[in-house]
Amino acid sequence: MKQLYRDFFFHPDLLLMFGVFLIVVGFLLTMTLSPIVLLFILIGIVTYMFSEYLTHRFLFHIKTPQNPYLLKLIKRLHYDHHKVPNDLKLLFLPIWYSFPNLFLLCLIFYWVSGSLLLTLAFSTGLLAMFFFYEWKHYIAHRPFKPRTKFGQWLKKTHILHHYKNENYWYGVSTPFVDVLFGTLKKEKDVQMSQTAKDLEQRKYTST
Repeated sequence: MKQLYRDFFFHPDLLLMFGVFLIVVGFLLTMTLSPIVLLFILIGIVTYMFSEYLTHRFLFHIKTPQNPYLLKLIKRLHYDHHKVPNDLKLLFLPIWYSFPNLFLLCLIFYWVSGSLLLTLAFSTGLLAMFFFYEWKHYIAHRPFKPRTKFGQWLKKTHILHHYKNENYWYGVSTPFVDVLFGTLKKEKDVQMSQTAKDLEQRKYTST
């Protein structure tokens, strides 16, 4: 068990992202805080929930690209993870992907809000949910037995996504988003997919 926790908490990419998190929170705490800060932390959390789902469904599960560079990129981000779901090297989002994307979301938010305080609060929510996502994803693929029914449900839905049908259960940390998009199904209502373990088998189409 100690090794399981060590593999997560000492993963280099997560350590770097945690450093970013500490910097953001540190700057936030130097400012005059108000209840609205909590609201924008929550907005950051919700934004990450939807970003996680939409990215997983519409980017990580794109039809097999013909461009070799794009294929190599998507293989590292997700295709190879479906081939070997429990490979520790493929469980975490690489920092060269996660940091630029989170930074871009924060820049957009700052451009819209014009407030550094609210942007830091929003960033705190994003990063907090990012770590929650990474933890739940890690638990889903490692020999952990979640203690709560909610945790067990999260793990089950993600296992179904990998081993039953890759076209459902996209929400790793927040499967309730699947409800909004119609991709949360009962296990018995979904047919076994032949490509769940090898997303490259799905041929590229222009439609």
